[in-house]
Amino acid sequence: METKRLYRSRDHRVVAGVAGGLATYLGIDPALIRLAFVLLTIFNGLGLLLYLVLWLIVPNIDTVYVEAGAQVRENVDEMRNTAESVVERIRGAFTA
Repeated sequence: METKRLYRSRDHRVVAGVAGGLATYLGIDPALIRLAFVLLTIFNGLGLLLYLVLWLIVPNIDTVYVEAGAQVRENVDEMRNTAESVVERIRGAFTA
């Protein structure tokens, strides 16, 4: 019997693939997971924190097995690159 594993999704990705990965793991629609994160963020602020923690510790679906510390570093680099990309898009919207 194969063990079911949680990975961040590449196919159902909006930001980092956390919601898509959870939805695939649970067998439900990613929109429901995204809605849950939004509601948790609005009502008690935990949604955003939970999303960031999962982004940090859950590996991408296409990542081969690497040492846990290396996986976290890779995820941190991805978070940094995504944040820089968002900042550049926002700057571009205000300077154009």
